[in-house]
Amino acid sequence: MTSYGSSPAASSGSRTNGLAIAGLVCGILGVFFASVILGPLAIVFGAVGLRQAPAKGGGGMAKAGVVLGIIDLIIFVVLISLAASHGGFSWYVGS
Repeated sequence: MTSYGSSPAASSGSRTNGLAIAGLVCGILGVFFASVILGPLAIVFGAVGLRQAPAKGGGGMAKAGVVLGIIDLIIFVVLISLAASHGGFSWYVGS
């Protein structure tokens, strides 16, 4: 018999792969903000999430996190190389 307010599904343990979700969220946010920080985090969280996928599920989210983390790092390298080829980040206004 279960106690009041609890369900049998909640008492059997959570099967949510939190690291896969964290990798996916870091990968998505890294496309827009702080790609040099969130990209590696997405790769690490996604890789650990992939290792946990057989037990907890979330393999697709973990793979997406790894792929988005790699894309984040590629975006960072492209932006830095563009800035270096154009003389750096300067906001010169004038003629």
